[in-house]
Amino acid sequence: MLKNKNKNIEGKSLVFNVLCIILNLLGLTFLVFGYHPYFESSALGFQITGYSLFILSLVAIYLFEGWLLFAYLARILVGGLFIVSGLIKANDPKGFAYKLEEYFEDGALAYRVKELFNWESFSLEFLIDQALMLSVIICILEILLGALIILGRKVRLASWLMVAMMVFFTLLTWHTKECDPNSTFTDIDNYALENPVAQAKIPQAENDEQITIVEKTATHVTIREVKKPQCVDDCGCFGDAMKGSIGRSLTPAESYWKDIVLLYLVVILFISRRKITPNTLRENTVLIFLSLLFVTLFAYIFSWGFPILFALIILLLALWIRKTGGKILGNTFGMTSLILVISGLFVTYVLMYRPLRDYRPYHVGSDLVERMNDGKEGVYKNIIIYKNKATGKDTTLTELDQSTEHIWGKPEQWEFVERTTKTVKAGRLPSIQQFNPAIAVDQMTNTERNFDYISQKIKENREKYVDIIEKESGNRYPQPLSDFYIEDWDTSEYVIGDTIMRLPETFNEVSLKDYILQQDQIILIISKDLQKGNFNRIEQLKEIANKAYEKDIDMIMITASGSDEIEAFRASQELDIPTLQNDEIEIKAITRSNPTLMVLKNGVVKGKYAFRSTPSWKWLVKNVLEIK
Repeated sequence: MLKNKNKNIEGKSLVFNVLCIILNLLGLTFLVFGYHPYFESSALGFQITGYSLFILSLVAIYLFEGWLLFAYLARILVGGLFIVSGLIKANDPKGFAYKLEEYFEDGALAYRVKELFNWESFSLEFLIDQALMLSVIICILEILLGALIILGRKVRLASWLMVAMMVFFTLLTWHTKECDPNSTFTDIDNYALENPVAQAKIPQAENDEQITIVEKTATHVTIREVKKPQCVDDCGCFGDAMKGSIGRSLTPAESYWKDIVLLYLVVILFISRRKITPNTLRENTVLIFLSLLFVTLFAYIFSWGFPILFALIILLLALWIRKTGGKILGNTFGMTSLILVISGLFVTYVLMYRPLRDYRPYHVGSDLVERMNDGKEGVYKNIIIYKNKATGKDTTLTELDQSTEHIWGKPEQWEFVERTTKTVKAGRLPSIQQFNPAIAVDQMTNTERNFDYISQKIKENREKYVDIIEKESGNRYPQPLSDFYIEDWDTSEYVIGDTIMRLPETFNEVSLKDYILQQDQIILIISKDLQKGNFNRIEQLKEIANKAYEKDIDMIMITASGSDEIEAFRASQELDIPTLQNDEIEIKAITRSNPTLMVLKNGVVKGKYAFRSTPSWKWLVKNVLEIK
């Protein structure tokens, strides 16, 4: 064990304190089980056992002076977890930024402030534009704090920052856990009159009791509105890593209790912060080794060995600079600076290119058809309660069938109380739900209409109509031939025209999802926003488009931009390929780079390239495409 004459790490009894710490963590585990829905039937037993072990062991640790030993264990657990958590977020800072944007909406965290303090005008939406910067800062800060705690450097400052971060994260997960989508809150917003939102809400206020015009000037309008909160169903604690590795993210309740446990360990560190001094050589050896073992556990869970290497590099290089940095860098400043530089370089790389480990369902090698069908149906149980009017006792039913008709079928004897649904086994939605590249018929240009698949779909869906023309106005009212009866039309007012072929009104868009997934080879350009995309390598994309056309390989663009932006892009960049639209949220899941080149073969992702690494046609032919 660690021994130091200046530190009473062992307390009054090493063996007793180790046992008490184990019992304390065991009690904490029982408490978590006691509040988990899965263990609802045994909740009370878990809670009583958990509280008993937790409180008694804490008292014993205090009496036998085991706080410092507990703090050393907390340093291993908290330090390792902070490094892993920070690295997972840093691997996909844009994904974490998207999650922060959700929390900064008025219906999320701001709603809690409005509710608690009756502060209707409070808003965090000004932080949405800063979400990526905050994401990067939080990622790097987590890594730095984890390393400093393990190495015993700036522990007082680090413990203060850790407490602040954990309080913040715990509030996030508490909101996620407790959010009721059916509740309401009052929000006040100030809009410029030309704002489309204001133009839509001002006339609504005349008939909608939920919307009130508070004040209107020549330039702005203030609107009070009753809204429903925005409930975030995934806290984003480990990005997409957990969902991509074990098949699901932590539930809101699990995320909350995870943060409660981590906050507790951080408080243990905070209490002992004045007693923790820079590590000796032996302490560094033991703490780094044990921390890496803990990191290895998460590396196994996330199926990614890089966190082990990354943690080892930053910890050893921090010790190296401390020894060789001289007067300027041979100190905590030098160690901190080196960790910040390494972490910053890693974040810069993934922002410029793509996540080092892609956990999203669109990663290279992913079968998109399989990911669209990997959902699982849940198992649910009805809980129906009826009260006996004579005795006042409740009876619980699970089905309303013939076997229970003697209860529910006799309202004179039994009174219905409530009906709830209990989740026996939670279902799981498919990994991919909103991939549906499509184009509206009225937004098609000749580029799309001349595309073979779209042209065929239009041809297949044309129907015979009778052209009806109103004599006075000249207005036309085409009628489906199958529904046309000449007796229904007054020929003194209408002219019965020729039979024409046209698309029915119900046929308003063409989806290419199945077509794309069934192609032997297809090249896609994915762009969330054509106006904000970096198309510095447009010439390479043009070369690929031309060569692909020659080799009879389809190349299609998918974007969330509107038809006007698409036309402006074509005019400015001169890349004229069929362009489809898809939900922006799904495009964010497909790629963090704008644009991205992706190659599919029978629905399997064979290549995915951020705009800075856009390959040449020659490279694609050599490494990805199969050209006869």
